Amino acid sequence: MLSKAQSCKLLWDFTIPETLSTSQKWVLSAMQSYGDQLITMLWRILGNEQDVCDAYQDTFLHLAHNQNGIKPDNIKAYVFRSAANTAISFLRRCILEKKNLSQIAASQSENTSSNDLDSNYLQQQLRDSITRLPSPLQDVVTLHDLAELPYAQVAKILGMTEGSARVYRHKAIQLLAVWMNPVRNNST
Repeated sequence: MLSKAQSCKLLWDFTIPETLSTSQKWVLSAMQSYGDQLITMLWRILGNEQDVCDAYQDTFLHLAHNQNGIKPDNIKAYVFRSAANTAISFLRRCILEKKNLSQIAASQSENTSSNDLDSNYLQQQLRDSITRLPSPLQDVVTLHDLAELPYAQVAKILGMTEGSARVYRHKAIQLLAVWMNPVRNNST
């Protein structure tokens, strides 16, 4: 784990020197001097390679752009405090993200469970309403809508014409619509 983070440090150490102004060279020398210790500290705080590399990079950028490159009196303390603050900010951000994700997941599960309850309730209400239908209407709805048989087969099974099967289904749907619609039921 330390070797991977050190490779992150080495990558930054070798690619940055050309981009720093002379007033910012202290940042590079401090990062090279204390880099291994910084990585160890960041590993202890953050615990994963990606966050360690990101915190190392953010610390470097913070130091390079801080106070127009003015060199602090105690460089080591300043570098470590900056890295610790960066790591703590990462942890806080991670905690907030987890909290937000858990709130989103909780609200989605509430919505899903309430939708499931609504769906289950409606299915049960439809089943109950179908059982209230008169026998020929119930048979047509059961065979055509639930068994998904065409009208020709429904008519043949029930011993009626195809037109009669269509009429019975139409009447059944009208009755089910009235029984299933609570707004209409309350107003009548």
